[in-house]
Amino acid sequence: MIEKLKQRWNVKNGWDVLIILLVFACTGFSVLYVKKGLFALIGLTEASPAWLRWGVNILIILPLYQVILLIWGWIWGKFSFFWEFEKRMFSRIGSLFKKKRAEV
Repeated sequence: MIEKLKQRWNVKNGWDVLIILLVFACTGFSVLYVKKGLFALIGLTEASPAWLRWGVNILIILPLYQVILLIWGWIWGKFSFFWEFEKRMFSRIGSLFKKKRAEV
């Protein structure tokens, strides 16, 4: 499994894979912590409508995840990897919208 990840992410050794996985884990925990505080700040609870919670997740939490991912990447010395990762991800998302426009 480590070898597959090394090839997929184009990294040199298993330690790089471990650090990248650690950055993803730290980002996930950080976002959960921030989300809990943010929801409390704006008054969202489990009783709030699901569409409102989803809307906040998409409009605020999703972009915040990307920023926190870069911050953790910088802290662990892998900023350039995660910067390229973000650019690839957003280009793929953008290409999905371009295809839909071309079909219409």
